Amino acid sequence: MKALIATTCLVTGALLASGCATKKYVRNTTAPIQAKVDQVGDQTTRNGQQIEETRGQVKQVDERAQSGISAAQERASTADQNAKLADQHAGDAMNKASQAGQLAQQNQRAVDALRGVIAGIDDYKLQTSASVPFGFDKSALSEDAQADLDKLAEAVKADKRFFIAVEGFTDKTGSKTYNEALSRRRADAVVQYLVAKHDLPIYRIHMIGLGEEKPVDTANTREGRARNRRVEVKVFSADQSGSALSADNSGTNR
Repeated sequence: MKALIATTCLVTGALLASGCATKKYVRNTTAPIQAKVDQVGDQTTRNGQQIEETRGQVKQVDERAQSGISAAQERASTADQNAKLADQHAGDAMNKASQAGQLAQQNQRAVDALRGVIAGIDDYKLQTSASVPFGFDKSALSEDAQADLDKLAEAVKADKRFFIAVEGFTDKTGSKTYNEALSRRRADAVVQYLVAKHDLPIYRIHMIGLGEEKPVDTANTREGRARNRRVEVKVFSADQSGSALSADNSGTNR
């Protein structure tokens, strides 16, 4: 019995000694691993912080980039609008130049046609004429101008073969294009009065607006400019019985 108890004690002691050795071994074995794990955890934490810092930096760069893109787009839009305005102004200038060219061509054709009519009929002679004055920048007939046209119309009604040349003029105030249009309006006012008031055939009247061309007074004075603001009406007749009437009027016109 004593021997059994002794054996049991020995076995128990050995087991206890063995257990302590195993725990010490496990601690010694796992200690480096735990240290490595702790090191990896610290590195992961630092990496996470760096990642967050990098994300913040990337966000700031992206925001600045977006701001720059928006500013560039705004500048591009402004430049595009300015370019469109420039194109529009250029188009307007081209249209005005084209209109001026067309008006000049129309006037030249009218002059050539009138010259052709006169040159082709040698037996037509100047019978009577009148110079109708106009106010500054005006195209309406004054009462004196209407009276002069009444005399001219009465003198030509007895003729059977005649034609009337109506030439409108202005002074040099204003642009050439505007003056050409104004001279046509003045000439047209004379034609309308002769046709409506005196029933003269429209096909016997040749009208043209010459603007500031052929000035009767080259002096740069108020009186000189007034004499250039006029419509010249000339009656050409092939009838020998036509009466002669010449009314050379001057007034205030453009």
